This record gives sequence, structure tokens and C-alpha cells, in this order.
Amino acid sequence: MGTEYASAVAAVRAMECSLLSPADIEQLISADSAEDFNGLIESKKSAQNTLIEVWEMLRSYAPDNEELKILLYRNDFHNLKAALKSVISGRNAENYFVYPSNFEPKLASEAFTSKDYSELPEYMRKTASEAYELLTETMDGQLSDSFIDKAALKAMISSADKCKSSFIRKYAELTAVCSDIKIAYRCALMGKSLKFTGSALCGTDKLEKDALAEVSAEGTEALLGYIEENGFEDAAEALRESPAQFEKWCDDVLMELAETARSSPFGYEPLAAYYIAKEAEIKNIRIIKVCRESGSDKNTVMERMRKLYV
Repeated sequence: MGTEYASAVAAVRAMECSLLSPADIEQLISADSAEDFNGLIESKKSAQNTLIEVWEMLRSYAPDNEELKILLYRNDFHNLKAALKSVISGRNAENYFVYPSNFEPKLASEAFTSKDYSELPEYMRKTASEAYELLTETMDGQLSDSFIDKAALKAMISSADKCKSSFIRKYAELTAVCSDIKIAYRCALMGKSLKFTGSALCGTDKLEKDALAEVSAEGTEALLGYIEENGFEDAAEALRESPAQFEKWCDDVLMELAETARSSPFGYEPLAAYYIAKEAEIKNIRIIKVCRESGSDKNTVMERMRKLYV
């Protein structure tokens, strides 16, 4: 790995020190009032940084790095879904777009209106065209969403496979594994057919699509047993507890992956890891705020906290 990101890594190392610590999280959870909570957030300048600001900073260090863009594929394809539904329904899509994104989301709306997809990123042009045809032919929004979600995962894996970084490849694979388990579990709960489940799954080397669909069609216990047998015992245990705990498990395994990038002194992996860390930090702040507003006790809040990077 070259040293072209040495200065960027040094900057990220310094910023890591300002991420919220376990003590900071404890203070936020224990804050006596909303005013105290907000005051603590304001006292932590870095905690006020949005993902857009973090992304712009990282891209300023690595403007030509294509691998980092994979971190935003989920946002990109979410915006594609929002644009498609809005064009079909005649609603303004702006309220449904998420940022940061690798492209200006309004380009998706313009593409669906003109049927010209050339201004979209190459990794989603075919998906955009096919999703439009699918939705206009079936008027089945759930089917269209499933099609785009699956395409997003496949695009991540395809792009990651072209990278030299094992970190990015593992990130794409873990993201797909988490999504496939979630889909298979929902399908099992709802008694979906083998055909339906199979069409919704992406499939990975860790969890083969057809086998996952087959056990899902047999019910949740068969599915959880299959997941355990294939090296994801903790995921199965989390699902047995609750879907919320499984979501936490998904976030935590990505954080554990991010932590492996800390030993890299030069490459862009520490930049990607820092972005993942900020995602988790922002999610933790949001969880604490929601739990406080709903009157949840301290133990409940702590159980929902995502793993920290520091």
C-alpha cells in the first residue's frame, strides 16, 4: 500500500481522539434534563459534525478514491427508490432524499422523467431503467423496493471485488450478509414462498442464496439453525432476542471490522473506518435522545448502544 494517504491518516488519527468515549455516553444517558443533554452535545464540537461534513472532509483528502464511494451505495440506491416513487406519484422527492450521496439525488428524478439514465453513476443505470419498467408494469412498490435493495448489495459486492482492499470487500460482504439474514427472517415470519424469498436475497459466499431461501421457507427455527451452522451464532442469538438486537449486532460487526483498520498507517482504510465510526456515534446520540423522550430506563438505553470506536 502506498503512502499517498499518509497525511489523511494522520488527520483522522487526531480526529479519532474527539469521538465520544464511554464516559461521554454515560453522561448523555444520565443527563438530568433535555437542556443538560443538549449542553453536553454542544460541548463536544465533533459530536455536532454531520455525516455530510465528515464525508466532505474525507473526500478532500482522497478526491479520486473510488473505493470510499462504496460506503455511500446504500444512500445512493435509497435515493433512487425515493426518486422513482416520487416521479410515479407526482410528489416532491426532496423530503425523502438522504445525504451524503455520490451523486446529486435530483438527477435520479430527472432520469426517470426523461428516461435518460446516462447522468447517473454507471453502477445504477441499468437498475434505474429496469426498476422503472418493473414499477410501471406492476405498480407494486414493495417489489420495486426489493429489486433496488438487492441491486444495491450486488453493486457493492461487484465494486468491492474490484478493489485491492480486503477491508472494503469484507465491508460489502458483511453488509450483504446482514441484509440477507434480515430479509430471510422477515420472510420466514410472514410465511413467504421460496420463490419470493429467493428473488429478494442477494447471496454471498458466507450464506448461499438458495440454501438461505430454502430454510427460510421452513420457518424461523430452521433459518436460525442454518445461520448458526454457518458461523453466525451471535446473529442467531440476537435475532432470538429481538429484531432490534439483531440491528445492533449488524452495526457492531461493522464497527469491529472498522477497528481492524486502525493498524493501517497509510492506506485509505482508516478514512473509511472513521466514517463508519461517525455513523455509529450519530446513531448512538439519536438512540439516547429517542429513549430519553420515551422515558426508557438507563439499562434499556445501554442495551441499545452501538459499539464505540474509541
